[in-house]
Order: sequence, then structure tokens, then C-alpha cells
Amino acid sequence: MARQQWGLDGTGIGVAVIDSGVTAVGDLYWWIPSNQTYGSRVVYSQNFVPGTTDTSDQYGHGTHVAGIIAGAGWFSTGSNFTHTFKGIAPNANIINLRVLDQNGAGTDSSAIAAIQTAISLKSTYNIRVINLSFGRQVFESYTLDPLCQAVEAAWNAGIVVVAAAGNQGRRDSAGTEGYGTIAAPGNDPYVITVGAMKTANTPTRTDDTIASYSSKGPTAYDYVVKPDIVAPGNQVVSTLAPNAALLGSPTDVFLYEYSNSTTTTTTSGGNTKNNKKNFTSSLSTVATSAISTFYMRLSGTSMATPVVSGAAVLLFQQNPNLTPDQVKARLMKTASKNFPSNSTVTDPTTGITYTDYYDIFTVGAGYLDIAAALSNNDLAGASAVSPTAVFDPTTQSVSLLTGSSVVWGTDAVWDTSVVWGTNVFVNGTSVLWGSSVCWGSSTSDGFSVVWGTGVVWGTSANQTTSTAMSILVGGEN
Repeated sequence: MARQQWGLDGTGIGVAVIDSGVTAVGDLYWWIPSNQTYGSRVVYSQNFVPGTTDTSDQYGHGTHVAGIIAGAGWFSTGSNFTHTFKGIAPNANIINLRVLDQNGAGTDSSAIAAIQTAISLKSTYNIRVINLSFGRQVFESYTLDPLCQAVEAAWNAGIVVVAAAGNQGRRDSAGTEGYGTIAAPGNDPYVITVGAMKTANTPTRTDDTIASYSSKGPTAYDYVVKPDIVAPGNQVVSTLAPNAALLGSPTDVFLYEYSNSTTTTTTSGGNTKNNKKNFTSSLSTVATSAISTFYMRLSGTSMATPVVSGAAVLLFQQNPNLTPDQVKARLMKTASKNFPSNSTVTDPTTGITYTDYYDIFTVGAGYLDIAAALSNNDLAGASAVSPTAVFDPTTQSVSLLTGSSVVWGTDAVWDTSVVWGTNVFVNGTSVLWGSSVCWGSSTSDGFSVVWGTGVVWGTSANQTTSTAMSILVGGEN
């Protein structure tokens, strides 16, 4: 649509894919058929995984992510194919910064170093977007978290940072029905945090629903309203790295924290972790199948994130003068607000039925609409940091706290009811944004737990010191 109507394909824009590496498969090449010239669009590669200099993708996750952003579809084009699998910005350049090993494991320090490298390479490769399809549990306020400080530095340097929300939306260990499960650094109010929608393999949006595994807000400790937006992330077909470990043996994308302490323990799974903070990403990505020697399907918010990254690339190509805040604000404002009141899905393995409600902590500002974003010319004149949710236990209501120096609510164009929609459903109750949201009177609701008893944010509940917890989501039909 963007290529046909606006003539945009990401040409000249660089995207830093900080992940398990990117193998320069054929779909990540440029090609001029008239004179048969070609070359890789993976224009820079650097490894941050200790003990190796290899920048290739041994796991398979990063190459799949890169294809969603910038795959050209060369190996699915022609009369022999029924579908062409192109990325959102199929001529964008990829800056490959490898931080995850062959098992999908990495460290905060590697991720931070890669983000700092992306900032230093911004001018050289015109890096306008950083894609972070990984994460880990939130253990402290974003204001104290070095990983969040790193993404804010990138944002302030003029780079849009797009982060996955996480795949813990089914988690109910604290009785919160999946609320309060946003992963770091997606908990940072500056970045664009992305949840996953489930398409029904049709060209229309009307039958799309939220993926039940998509993590929900608000964020731990700070109660930031997240995700910011949702995008297709279930059973997404993209590029396959040769001999990818992820294919046939899917595991979580781990991000372990290594503090200044040198004391470590080795879990029964053989993963070396720090005693202070042991955590995994909540971004389970599962290979449904390899559909050819060039493509495979994966599901997760890891897949929804590069869709939004690709959209940001197109906006920058259309108007190189946009700021990260203007990109974020425009994507959120133009996102579709049309959702059902709720949807259900039954896990075929466990038989458990999950019900999702389309409130602000589940779908954010709405469903990504690239065409609407490219058609819009509104320019945010202030910061687009995500607002904070304030809960009033007396009235059982939630209000948005936007702050005085942000764009939300500054005028009619950026009113909260415009950005987040006028009808937000919370547990089936239709409410109006603008002042407060009624959560209902039941104190047993998971929402009350989030703000009430402190179960969600209690240190004993979340800061485990045992082997890494993981919930493997196999996608939804």
C-alpha cells in the first residue's frame, strides 16, 4: 500500500536490529534486474556476545525480525508463488548489532553497548530506528534502570526506539489476568512499546483480535500506560536464517542482567546468571514451521515490533525532519480504535480459555494503521512520553497523568480522547476517556490487585532466584 500510493520503500534509512544477529540472506539484498547487479543491505555488523566475533544469526530470531522490517521478497516472487513475503520497508538498510547468542541469551551490558554503538553510527548509516525485539522482567523504576537510560539516550539522539511489550499476557500468577507484565525496556515512557494482534488470514481488520499472550500494562513501579500501540505479530512469515537453532527447538529470547557484582550462579539449565537479578525475556517466539528453505513463521510481540519499526522507517523517508516524538505521536493518534468489547481464545494444549478486554493497557492507542499515519500531517510540538495511570481506590477509577511538558492534551488535535479513543472497554464496561476510567467495584478484580495490595510489585513475587521462568507461546490459530 505505502509502496504503491506513496512510493515509499525505506530507501536510505538505516535500522539498527539489536538481536541475535542478522544473516544476509537473499531477501536482504538490493538487486537491479536490468543489469543484474546486487549487494547486501546489511550494511554494518558488529558482535557484542562475549567469546566470539561472529555476527551471523545462529539462533534465527534476528534474521526473521530484519525480514519483517526490510525483506525484499525476492525468493517468494513470481508465477510459482501464491504469496510474496515483503517487509514493511523492503529497501531499508540493516545495521546488525548482535547481542544474543545461539540460544537467544544475552546480557544488559551487551544490549547497552549495542545501543551506544547505534548512537555513534547514526550519522554514518542514517540510523533513524532501533528495533528491540527482546526484553526482561522489570525490577526497578525506569528512572534507575541502565537499560532504560540507554534507550532514552538513543531517543534523545534522534533515533526512534521500538520495543516489544512481552508475551506474558496469559500470566495470572498474582491474580492480575496478565496486567502489569510489560517487559523492560518497553516499560520506558519514551520508547514505542508494541503489543501483538492476531490476524485471521484475511485482508480485512474487522476479524483481527489481540493475541492473548501479548503483555499488558501498566508498567511495574511506575504505572506507565503501555503498550503504546499494537500490530500484527501472530504467525508472521519472514526470512529464515540457514541452520537456525530456533527452528525445531524454540526457546525464549533471554536477557540476563549482570551487575557490578562478580558473584554468579549456574542454574540447572546451564545458564550463568547473577545472584542479584535473574530474569528472562517474556518474549517467547516459537517457530510454527519452516514454509520453505527461505521463510518460516514465528509468533510473538517480537514479530509485531518490527512491523512498527518498518512503519517508522516509511515516515522518516516521507519526512526526514520528523523527530522521534512526532513519529510516536502520529503512529498512536492514527492507530485504529475499532475493537470488539472482548475476545476469547482456547489453548489447544491446555484447554484453558483466555478472555481479553480491549482497554488502554491491552491495546494502547490502537491498531497500527500505516496508511493513516502516512496520510496525516499533524506535528507534535512537545514530548510524546507515555502517560502515567493514577488509581483512586475510593472511586475505583483511573486517571491519566500526562505532565505539563508533553503533547497529550495540549489542544484538541492531541486530546487524550483522540489519541486513545473515546470508547475504551474495561471488563466489558464502556467508558469515556478524558477524566477517569471506572474499573468496577469488585475488589477481587486483577486491576485492583495492581494498585491495591502490592502483590504484583512485591519483591517476593517477582524477583525469583531459581531457574528462569518461561512461558512458551506457540502462537494462536
